[in-house]
Amino acid sequence: MTGVLPIALEDAVKIIQPLLTTGKEYISIMKLHSEVSEDHLKSILEEFQGTIYQKPPLRSSVKRRVRQRKIYYLDPLEVEGRSILFKVGCEAGTYIRKLTHDIGEALGCGAHMHELRRTRAGPFTDDVDIVTLYDLSYMVAHRQETRDESLVRKFIQPMEKALSLLPKIYIRDSAVDAICHGAHLTAPGVISLETHIKPRDIVAILTLKGEAVALAKATASTEDILEMNHGIIARSMRVLMPRKTYPKLWRSSC
Repeated sequence: MTGVLPIALEDAVKIIQPLLTTGKEYISIMKLHSEVSEDHLKSILEEFQGTIYQKPPLRSSVKRRVRQRKIYYLDPLEVEGRSILFKVGCEAGTYIRKLTHDIGEALGCGAHMHELRRTRAGPFTDDVDIVTLYDLSYMVAHRQETRDESLVRKFIQPMEKALSLLPKIYIRDSAVDAICHGAHLTAPGVISLETHIKPRDIVAILTLKGEAVALAKATASTEDILEMNHGIIARSMRVLMPRKTYPKLWRSSC
């Protein structure tokens, strides 16, 4: 397998867990065990779009039980004999090897995965964000020789990029340091928020400048939050910003 693999450095490892749950996109080569018509192939691929039931393969890191996964799109790109190049967008945790096997069973001829490339992981894509190990080796050697860090900084992106697909809540500057000390977010601290937030959604709490403050779990929907004047609207899960980045404008109880 080749393709996109996001790697977090230092404190940014705190955002890896929500990043793992974001959608993925793959391009794969499927080898059919006998030839089928393109019309039959396309009709079967259409049947696999939407919610599917999948049991992880024998070689997997999770318990082997049937679970639901969503296939957002499944498009054949090129057909050459028994080799099928296709693109699939799917929910995190989908096994493409097992998906390929199941497609082969539905086709009635059998199939196996020949090659796989991850082209997107959450907001990161292979046409914009990818850096190979050869690129990294060159950049590090260049930095050691010239002490110029400009090349290295081109591929180290701010952690806010990894949070771009999460629903966001923007807060007042006066509330930032309290959140950095582990406080839950209450209604008076909110300036604006995105639509479609639902209770129990993981949300990114940001400053007005777009700086990541914390990850939190929403306790109310967007509509309810807009009507609230007090009370907790999100419970802090992981603090991302160091304390005292913003001035302390809150009173402690002791």
